[in-house]
Amino acid sequence: MIVALFALLWLFVLRPQRRRSTDQLEMQDTLRVGDEVITAGGIRGYVRQLDEEVLKVEIAPEVVVRLDRRAVAAIVQEEDDDPDELTQTESGES
Repeated sequence: MIVALFALLWLFVLRPQRRRSTDQLEMQDTLRVGDEVITAGGIRGYVRQLDEEVLKVEIAPEVVVRLDRRAVAAIVQEEDDDPDELTQTESGES
C-alpha cells in the first residue's frame, strides 16, 4: 500500500515538477541578446548582454538592470496580430 502511494506521489507531483524545472533551465539556456523576457517579478525587458550567470536587461530606454539568469521566468514570443491594428468590426466602428 505504501509503495502504491509513493508511486502516485511520484507520478502526480515529483515527475511534473522535475519536467517543469528541466523546461525552465532549457529556456534559460536559449536566451539570446535581443530577446524580450519577463522576470519572476513581472518586469518586462530586452536582453542586452549575457554572461554565464548574469544578464543585463534593458527595462526602459537607457535603464539597464543586472539579473541572475534564474530570475527570467519566460521569453516573450512574438505575436502575429498587432493589437493596435484592430479591424473596424473588432473596434465597434461601422
